[in-house]
Amino acid sequence: MLKKKPAYNVAVVGVTGAVGAEMLEVLEARKFPVQTLLPLASSRSAGGTVSFRGEELAIMVLAPDSFKGIDLALFSAGSEVSKEFAPVAAKAGAVVIDNSAAWRMNQDVPLIVPEVNPQEVSRHRGIIANPNCSTTQMVVALKPLHDQARLKRIVVTTFQSVSGTGKEAMDELMDECRDLLGFKEAQPQVYPFQIAFNCLPQIDEFLPTGYTKEEMKLVHETRKIMGDHTIQITATTVRVPVYIGHSESVNIETERKLTANEARAILSAAPGVLVYDDPARKIYPMPLDVVGKDEVYVGRIREDESIPNGLNLWIVADNLRKGAALNAVQIAELLVSS
Repeated sequence: MLKKKPAYNVAVVGVTGAVGAEMLEVLEARKFPVQTLLPLASSRSAGGTVSFRGEELAIMVLAPDSFKGIDLALFSAGSEVSKEFAPVAAKAGAVVIDNSAAWRMNQDVPLIVPEVNPQEVSRHRGIIANPNCSTTQMVVALKPLHDQARLKRIVVTTFQSVSGTGKEAMDELMDECRDLLGFKEAQPQVYPFQIAFNCLPQIDEFLPTGYTKEEMKLVHETRKIMGDHTIQITATTVRVPVYIGHSESVNIETERKLTANEARAILSAAPGVLVYDDPARKIYPMPLDVVGKDEVYVGRIREDESIPNGLNLWIVADNLRKGAALNAVQIAELLVSS
């Protein structure tokens, strides 16, 4: 745990990226007790500034000596940076909360979603992993159902926004839309194919099994966070031309039958979940509804008529917030409150 203090010295690594910028907003909005904030990025960002609590702070270049006197380091700069610098930060005395995939499946590193497995935070050894964005929103919605009826199987298809790739992908979608509407050809650079007005059934690299790394993250991370490796999970992940907000079509099979109304009642009482479900009035969650929101929205809750104990759900969340920055700050809040 962090040593109890009235306020903490906090570093944000990768501060100029989409998630790093969101981390600053969340820290400020939630009034996390920051004494000093150190914005860190690569040399490409040297000379720039970021705004925090009404002040302009100079961006410093990430280096091995960056973490002297730092209590808490929030990483959002990618796996290679995290592999190199997270141990350095931890050795310097900081607790690292890492948003990359670098440490998630390390058995000595807790993988935390505060609404699901907060008790795991106490076993950290200096590094705590933040899950993949699509995993986070799914387990927030499914853990309350698992507690009541035990999940046997999950089939999930994701519809993931370009902000999950980063600012360059958001810019690429904007550029492609502009070019195509101006009767010019799209020039994809970030993605292998045009993303504007298209869907790409590939996120991350393909494995020999035919699944992608992103799909297997959903499988392995969900089991680790839920603490149940018997749950059968299969996933298809799709990149869609949406700027912010991941959507998921999730089919579950439970050991004990849950009716749709029972599921709505359970989820309505669950932390971090907002049930937004009245199809007769065209009420169901969409990415536009969740931008800037902290909750995981759940709608289209209905019984799967093809099996005795099945449910279908539609789960949507702001991937930059609950899928990344907010979850990291919530982990930090766990640390300082314990």
